[in-house]
Amino acid sequence: MILSDKRILEEIEKGTIVIEPFDRKCLGTNSYDVHLGKYLATYKDTVLDAKKHNEIEHFEIPEEGYVLQPGTLYLGVTLEYTESHGHVPFLEGKSSTGRLGIDIHATAGKGDVGFCNTWTLEISVAQPVRVYMGMPIGQLIYFVVEGEIETMYNSKGNAKYNNKTIRPVESMMWKNKF
Repeated sequence: MILSDKRILEEIEKGTIVIEPFDRKCLGTNSYDVHLGKYLATYKDTVLDAKKHNEIEHFEIPEEGYVLQPGTLYLGVTLEYTESHGHVPFLEGKSSTGRLGIDIHATAGKGDVGFCNTWTLEISVAQPVRVYMGMPIGQLIYFVVEGEIETMYNSKGNAKYNNKTIRPVESMMWKNKF
């Protein structure tokens, strides 16, 4: 089940959902709109290796915006810091974003219960498009969890994305054993 607007507000009041900054105008019927933060990043190498640490270069989106190009994977970040202590958060693109040809995640749309951070976005575009810091980029929806949780994400010793950040984070696939 997906949480309604009233239920999201109740969970924020209880502290089981945290959204900072929170703006009531961004609360939809069953979602919360999130915005593009001021940083983007691209990988330094054109060929990425899943077994190696692929480094990225961060840059700020200028006030006049930044034109994203097809064929490049951009890592972005949400302006909002979120915490979820009892629900599974899902990040989806907004229809208005999709209609500009912007995809905001390649595969990682689901968060874990206990995820406490900004969201790194895996952005690709169908054609050149100018984006701006602070523009609506996606929406969070929250699902009810069935059953007790044994280990929250923020207490897992091997959680790779626990360090609080305001910048996009590169893939940590290289930390996996394979």
